[in-house]
Amino acid sequence: MNELTQALAELEENSVQEMVEKQIAEGKDPIKILEDLKDGMDIVGKRFSENEYFLVELVMSADIFNKALEILEPKLIETQSGVEKGKVVIGTVKGDIHYIGKNLVIAFLKSNGFEVYDLGEDVAPEAFVDKLKETGAAILALSGLITTTHDVMRETVNALVTAGIRDNVKVMIGGCDVNQEVVDHTGADGFGRDAVSAVEIAKKFLT
Repeated sequence: MNELTQALAELEENSVQEMVEKQIAEGKDPIKILEDLKDGMDIVGKRFSENEYFLVELVMSADIFNKALEILEPKLIETQSGVEKGKVVIGTVKGDIHYIGKNLVIAFLKSNGFEVYDLGEDVAPEAFVDKLKETGAAILALSGLITTTHDVMRETVNALVTAGIRDNVKVMIGGCDVNQEVVDHTGADGFGRDAVSAVEIAKKFLT
């Protein structure tokens, strides 16, 4: 495990940012820097799944990763121009303003090379449809923490059908009480129990 990977795995925010800035200044391949950050996030995910880390550590790791990515992204864009990547449109559905779980998923998706379009919170079905058409993303991730959002998720999936793009988009959902029964109710293609499993589902959608 290299120093950057270890610093992220140990949630050392200042060290991570300093190392990323230093490595960029030294001309290190930004893709390799991203891979090191991803390895750190993978370790965090493993520790979370083994109950060594809990939600607070998961939130911290996502915040540290996102701040490092802000530094790294301009260089990544330079090197990855024209490279085909998996695209994900994500947002918390209309009627809900929770964002922590969504932002964790975003951080883990980005650390695994996905191009993510975050529409934020309280997002109407039409906004998801418009962004999917604009970006050509093949994956839609819907977040909702409260039970009433299940019907809104269903409305959103139905909006994709009405727009004629449902066959081209895989839909995954997430939230504290989401299970297979909710997937069946909404018409989605799968659900993630946490940020780690959401990434695995997204990868499967692209294979």
